[in-house]
Amino acid sequence: MMRRIAKWGAVLVLVLLAGLWVLGPGIAERSLTQIDGQPLPDISEEARALHARLTIVDLHSDTLMWKRNPLKRSKRGHMDLPRLIEGNVALQVFSSVTKSPAGLNLDRNSADVRDNITLLAFAQLQPPPTWNSLFERSIWHAERMEQASLEAPDALRIVRTPEDVTTILAQRDATGRPIGAMFSVEGLHNLEGQANNLQRLHERGLRMAGLTHFFDNELAGSMHGEDKGGLSAFGRDMVAEMERIGVIVDIAHCSHQCVDEVLAMARRPIISSHGGVQATCPTNRNLTDNEIRGVAATGGVIGVGYFEGAVCDTSPSAIAAAIRHIAQLVGTDYIALGSDFDGAVTTRFDTSGLVHITQALLDDGFDEADIAKIMGLNALRVIRAGIAPMSDERGSV
Repeated sequence: MMRRIAKWGAVLVLVLLAGLWVLGPGIAERSLTQIDGQPLPDISEEARALHARLTIVDLHSDTLMWKRNPLKRSKRGHMDLPRLIEGNVALQVFSSVTKSPAGLNLDRNSADVRDNITLLAFAQLQPPPTWNSLFERSIWHAERMEQASLEAPDALRIVRTPEDVTTILAQRDATGRPIGAMFSVEGLHNLEGQANNLQRLHERGLRMAGLTHFFDNELAGSMHGEDKGGLSAFGRDMVAEMERIGVIVDIAHCSHQCVDEVLAMARRPIISSHGGVQATCPTNRNLTDNEIRGVAATGGVIGVGYFEGAVCDTSPSAIAAAIRHIAQLVGTDYIALGSDFDGAVTTRFDTSGLVHITQALLDDGFDEADIAKIMGLNALRVIRAGIAPMSDERGSV
């Protein structure tokens, strides 16, 4: 009798694990990454024609976090290759998310609570090294992106050098191919306290990195952490090393003290990859006017997001309002797009619907030249300058 109970108990455990592995990742993504289905304004012929002429760059997507082929159209999430092509995206930054604390919120998170990404790594049957190593999770994400580019070399190309950007843009054809793909990480806690891991990630394609995510780490305080402090000695060393080897410093999620200290020591353009501005959406993750001025002073850009935490709405007009504030404060040379698509956010449209931003900017009175800068040319300037090693400095393009 006991053997029979044990046998059926084992069967039940296997069934539950199979359900976790087969259904769990899709259920998690559908529940966390959504399109709200609210009405969108009509798109004018003028906006469609302009959008088709634009060179579009998105500074932040978390698509690599999820278990699906980024080359194939999916019924879930916000982004994949077919939708990137439909949205006329020329260069997409793909971020590696390696840790997300249970009970996640915008105000205060501990780095020591249960990590949701560990469960996701197990449920998605990722390689066992990724189950307990943040560094190995980023290596696996880099491998996934590299594999996608090898499977579709005419459609997706990895960006490692300024010359890669130039080549990709020159070779783009009427079908919207190839698209540049640049690798970033969301929080350098994935270094696991080891400075040499930055170089190892750079060798695997890392060209942009956020210092923190939703909790304080060994480098700096997070806007959503417990202490919200500034840069540590290790953090200062890593900022300097990032600039030296050609990894763009991203201050998204940094505490206000962290932002101030990074801006004070920056020798190269700084990016805030995905967020908003306090003036139009006073959530704690967004930049103050002084921080906006500081980013502009480095020659960097602010990537405006499309989600509630960034613009306090999901409408295209809310995105345009944040952009308008930055333009009035420092000019249109320091604005970019940072969707946070597939990053456990709800938006009004997916990446195939980026024309709605073009329409909103036209409706807000921006001219074609400024729209072209906002939608991609500003970001390209910073990327080209920032991914060149300091010993091969090219400056702004």
